[in-house]
Amino acid sequence: MSSVLTIRGGVPLAGRVQVRGAKNLVPKAMVAALLGSEPSVLRNVPEIKDVEVVTSLLRLHGVTVLKDPDTGDLTLDPKDAKTASSTAIDAHAGDSRIPILFCGPLIHAIGEAFIPDLGGCKIGDRPIDYHLNVLRQFGAVVEKRPGGIHISAPKGLHGARISLPYPSVGATEQVLLAATRAEGITELTGAATEPEIVDLIAVLQKMGAVINVESDRTIRIEGVRELRGYSHRALADRNEAASWASAALVTRGDIYVDGATQRDMMTFLNTYRKVGGGMDIDDQGIRFYHRGGKLNPLVLETDVHPGFMTDWQQPLVVALTQAEGVSIVHETVYENRFGFTDALVRMGANIQVHRECLGSVPCRFGQRNFLHSAVISGSSQLKGTAIDVPDLRGGFSHLIAALAATGTSTVTGIDIINRGYERFADKLAGLGADFDVSDSRKISV
Repeated sequence: MSSVLTIRGGVPLAGRVQVRGAKNLVPKAMVAALLGSEPSVLRNVPEIKDVEVVTSLLRLHGVTVLKDPDTGDLTLDPKDAKTASSTAIDAHAGDSRIPILFCGPLIHAIGEAFIPDLGGCKIGDRPIDYHLNVLRQFGAVVEKRPGGIHISAPKGLHGARISLPYPSVGATEQVLLAATRAEGITELTGAATEPEIVDLIAVLQKMGAVINVESDRTIRIEGVRELRGYSHRALADRNEAASWASAALVTRGDIYVDGATQRDMMTFLNTYRKVGGGMDIDDQGIRFYHRGGKLNPLVLETDVHPGFMTDWQQPLVVALTQAEGVSIVHETVYENRFGFTDALVRMGANIQVHRECLGSVPCRFGQRNFLHSAVISGSSQLKGTAIDVPDLRGGFSHLIAALAATGTSTVTGIDIINRGYERFADKLAGLGADFDVSDSRKISV
C-alpha cells in the first residue's frame, strides 16, 4: 500500500518543527557498531525508513538492537554477529543503498559479506564500483553471485593507499569502516569531508580508532586490532532543516526549526539570505521566514562540502520559481537531479533544463548528454496538479510546491519521503497545512 496526499495549497506554513539526527549519519553509525567488541548507544535517532531498514539488517546478522521507548535511543550489541541468508538480506535491501557499507564491518566480524542488488533514489548513476575497488585494495575477494555480490578476505583486510577520483561520501565511508580494524596504515586522498563524515570519524574515534584528517582532503587511519563500543549523540539533519527553510520561503511562511545548527549550514544560510529569506539564529535552532515583498534571483552551483549541497538544491529551486527574474542552477554532483522539474513546469513554473555547464565549478557532466543545468524564470503562479514523487528531495520539493500552489494537488508515492523526513505529515499538520492522507488504491491519478 502506498499513501497519497491531497493538498489544498495557498496556506502559509507557520509554527515549529524539530529535526533530529542526520539521515546521512545515523544509519552509518549503526553499521559502525558491528566493529565493536561491546554494545554501543546512539542518541538523537530519527524515526525514518532508513533507520528501520538498517535495524532489520543488523538483526538479521545477529546484532541485538534495542530502542528506548521514552528517548528513542538505540543500544546495539554485536557480540552474536553471524552470517545472514542472502534471501533474508534481499528482502530488506531494496529499500536502501546502505547494505554496501556492511562489507568492511562484516568481514572484520565474521569473515564475509553478501550484498544484494541495491535500491535507492533514481537521481543519477551511483555505481558501487568505487566501493568494490576500495575493498579489493584492502585485500578483499569480490565474487558476483546470483542476486548479489559475495565479499570475503581469506587473509584479512590490510591497510592501503587509496585515491578517489571524486570525493564520494559513500566511498569515504567505506574506507573508514574497513580501515579502522585493517592491519597497517591506510591513506585516503580525495576524501569527502562533509559534517556527517566528520561525525562518523568521531564515532569511530570513541570506539578506539586512530584517524587523522588533513586540510587537503587526506585521511590517515592507523588500523587497530580491536574496537570497543561508543556512546554518541548524532549531529542534526541539516538537509531536513534546509528543506523546511525553503518551505517557509515558498509558502510565505514562518518556521522555527528546532535543532538546526548554524555551523553546518553556513553555505545554505548565505544563499538563503541572498534570495531574500529571513532568519533568526539562537542556540536551540533557527527561525526561517519570508520577509514579504519580492524574492531575488541568483546564480547557484552545487558542489561537495563546503560548497552548496546537492540535497539543498531541489527545495530551493521551488523557491526560485517565486523570485523576480532569471536564476541559473548548475548541478555538479548528480547528473539526473532535475527530473523533478517536469512536475513544476506542469504546475506553471518556467524552467528550462540544459546539457551545457551553466557555471564555473568543475563538472563531470559537461561533455556528456545529461540535463544538469536549469534556468528558472520567475515569478510564476503555481497551480495544483497530480504529482508522482520521483525521489526523496524531489518529493519534498513537490510537496512544498503543492502547498504554495492555488487549487488542489494529488501527490502519490509519498512513502519515499519517509526515508529521510521524520513524521513529515505530522509536522505539516502542525504547521497548518491543509491536506488529507489516503490509500493510493482508492485514487485515480
